[in-house]
Amino acid sequence: MIGDPVRLKTAALLVLLGLLTMLAGIGQLTFWAPAETVTASVPSDTKAAPLTVIDQKLIALHEGPVKIKIQGEGNFVVATGRPDDVDAWVGKTAHNTLTGVSQDQKALEVSTTDGEATAPSPAGSDLWVNTEDGSGELDYTWNPPASGEWSLLVASDGTKPAPSSISMTFPNSATTPWAIPLIVLGIIIILVGAALPFVAKALGNRRKDGGDEGPKGGGETSALPVQPSAGDAGRRAPGAEGSTLRISAIAAALVAALVGGTAVAAQASPAPESNSGNPSPSESAEKGGTPVLLESQLQRVLEQVASTVDAADAAKDAAKLAPRVDKMELQVRTANYKIRTAVSAYDARMPVRATKLQSSVISTKRDWPRTVFALTQGDGNVVPQVLTLVQLSPRENYKLWGTAPLQPGTNFPSFPVPRDGTAPVAADDKNGLAYSGNEALSILGEMLTTPDSPNRSKLADGQSSPYIAGALAYQADTVKNGTSANFKFAHTPVTNQTVVLHTADGGALVVGRLDFAFEGTPKASGDKLILEDDSAVFAGGKETTTGMSLNFAESVAVYIPPAGSSDPMKLVAATRGLVGASFK
Repeated sequence: MIGDPVRLKTAALLVLLGLLTMLAGIGQLTFWAPAETVTASVPSDTKAAPLTVIDQKLIALHEGPVKIKIQGEGNFVVATGRPDDVDAWVGKTAHNTLTGVSQDQKALEVSTTDGEATAPSPAGSDLWVNTEDGSGELDYTWNPPASGEWSLLVASDGTKPAPSSISMTFPNSATTPWAIPLIVLGIIIILVGAALPFVAKALGNRRKDGGDEGPKGGGETSALPVQPSAGDAGRRAPGAEGSTLRISAIAAALVAALVGGTAVAAQASPAPESNSGNPSPSESAEKGGTPVLLESQLQRVLEQVASTVDAADAAKDAAKLAPRVDKMELQVRTANYKIRTAVSAYDARMPVRATKLQSSVISTKRDWPRTVFALTQGDGNVVPQVLTLVQLSPRENYKLWGTAPLQPGTNFPSFPVPRDGTAPVAADDKNGLAYSGNEALSILGEMLTTPDSPNRSKLADGQSSPYIAGALAYQADTVKNGTSANFKFAHTPVTNQTVVLHTADGGALVVGRLDFAFEGTPKASGDKLILEDDSAVFAGGKETTTGMSLNFAESVAVYIPPAGSSDPMKLVAATRGLVGASFK
């Protein structure tokens, strides 16, 4: 009869231990569960600076969206850019960089860099994929705009201190790995405890039934009862209550340790570092580099360029071109406005359009200057037009350097998809190419100057190309009709405006400028040269007996085949514009 109370006590202890174990597991999923987010803030004693950079490693510290709260005086902007773009734009300006989170995950770690006290406003820079404007306070949810690494730049107007009150809320990556195992273990212990009395009783009955069977065979056995001694009366046999109680006590201590320890661990698990699956700079370099623009950025740049050119064209005001047009295109359009102001019948330049973007060629060259090509055809574009856009430095925006309509019947070369970008080639480098960019433009200039050039076979359809044929015909007609003068023509590449980018087939497209100089000198004293109305605008008159010079800027694009190819080069796009005239 003594065994029954012991078994009941043991069963009760096991059920209690099971309940405690289940409670520990449930607690980790409920009242002991770690917070879903953690919030860290910039320390209040951080030194003021005109710029604040939120480093890409901090942004990518946790998986999932990051909520950023920024408070400051007046207006400010939060700009998203590639880490190297942000660093390049910041330059030598004093700034704070938020680099990480403290061990207790309550404070943001800040690195302070001394430098120049002011900077231009970062608002409106082409480097940024997007910007968020704030006034006084901004709640901003960060999500990466594309694959790769990203940093944030926070600033007021560049002269005032950047907002200093910044807090970031991350998803909490602390886990509760013991919750489900504890719940399952608790259920098992409870079932064992509940079943113990019945199993023990069944085993006891079985032993009792087995003991009632007498010895088999013909013999008869009798056993004398053994009386326990006084010293043995208080002791239990092995496997009885004492052993059971000791096991129960050990189990209780183990469960108590699990309950306390795992509850603390659930709330204090350190957050693992993560890069959100984004490739590192070294990985990007191995793949050939990161394109300097996303397609959305290029579209925005094109829209702003087109809007700027439209406004300037309508007003015939070259000053309006300055924010978005430079080099040859600025010179040609400025001259065009001057001519059209005096000669109403003179044709305007082909309009620049951002719509119907047929092809975008984005360089992977991360240092400056940076170049992209775009092929567009919108209202007023009889044929698609190649636009060359160049960014000279981090704090300057892309500007239109040149436009050139495609030659009729010519296809624009294929390039790698914009998200992969295309590698640039130095203008004097012919590695892997049939010709370098400089050689290609020199051959083109020679063919435009000399109809019977020995290099005619190197450029496809030399005589039948509409632009080449038109230029040669213009020169021949001038000589034919100008019987009282000697004429000289020269088409010379301007090497500092030559850009070369690889095509998908291993060849390249070179885009650049040729200066077309046209000189005329009377054959005899008293012979006169008469200028057209457009040239007279620059020369200050229409007649001369001393000689004259006309200057044109030619915008051209030439396809260069890869090395080893038997194909000739092709003139893809070309146009020219009068930029000056003078008397000798």
